Amino acid sequence: MNGANLSIKDNFMVLYEDVNKLMGEEFPLENIKRYAGNDNLNATLLALNLSKYVNGVTNAHMEYSRILFPGYHLRGITNGVHPLKWTCEFFRELFDRHVPGWANEPELLVRVDEVSHEEIWNAHIKANKALIDYIAEKTGVGLNMNVLSLGFARRATAYKRATLIFSDLNRLKEVNYAGRLQLVFAGKAHPRDDAEKHGIKDIYSNMAGLRGEIEAVYLDNYDMEQAAKMVSGVDIWLNTPLPPMEASGTSGMKAAYNGVVNFSVLDGWWIEDCIEGVNGWAIGPSPTAPIGEDERRRIEIKDLYNKLEYLIVPKFYHDRDGWREIMKSSIAKTTYYFHSHRMMRRYASEAYL
Repeated sequence: MNGANLSIKDNFMVLYEDVNKLMGEEFPLENIKRYAGNDNLNATLLALNLSKYVNGVTNAHMEYSRILFPGYHLRGITNGVHPLKWTCEFFRELFDRHVPGWANEPELLVRVDEVSHEEIWNAHIKANKALIDYIAEKTGVGLNMNVLSLGFARRATAYKRATLIFSDLNRLKEVNYAGRLQLVFAGKAHPRDDAEKHGIKDIYSNMAGLRGEIEAVYLDNYDMEQAAKMVSGVDIWLNTPLPPMEASGTSGMKAAYNGVVNFSVLDGWWIEDCIEGVNGWAIGPSPTAPIGEDERRRIEIKDLYNKLEYLIVPKFYHDRDGWREIMKSSIAKTTYYFHSHRMMRRYASEAYL
């Protein structure tokens, strides 16, 4: 094996009796146990012991993995996304005019500061309309282009905590009184993940509890096409994982290529990019803060509602130039670094050679 990307949430264990059934006598179990553990086959341990190069997919992931797996030389290469794939047609056209060559050299997008607020906003309005039209076609739900839209779409699993925003419906309604909100959700659970299927039902239940006050929709059959419409069409990209479980996360990077502003728990890639109030906002304390899970959750919930009510909603509704400046910063201060070109150069020069 040439290399391994560690996953702090998928430490796979396989019974040796199952290994024996699959592999027979071709690979004697005593040899496998030398590298994968004595009791069960630990796939992470096997990868660590047989890989020439091992890395985490963000700096935070690297640091936490070093705690989990002491004695191994672990490095970090932060993930990136493909610029052309995840930039919607309206921002592609804008970037083509003002930053020629951006798709091959995403670093050039630091120059987006030279683009006018009006052009940034017009491109966003077109992307927003495309998403709202798509939602109306698929669900019959009519969202409002003049209302602040929050998007949450990713693999449905417990540590992603999709229902965190529903922790206090009365508090969420208070935020809505300060400035109207609308919510767009999407994501699939693993067919065998019954707990998270119930989690999706909880989202529907909470959406019903908000009916008539906060418009919300859950899009089914989540796929890449749907994801592309969401990361370009909402105003705020919400991410609420339980630290330190988010090894990287990339949906927020995709959103930034479209001027969408991140509002995320400090975990994974967002620790490296967040400049509070400049290109987005953080939710809660650092993953390394010496506090218990209950206290962390309390702070996160308080932060989530307070920043929505006192920072995000006023900025969106009452300081449109300030909002557009944050959109530009979301592009300029994210896209120059968090892209697949830089990521692959790192792998080529550090891991593959």
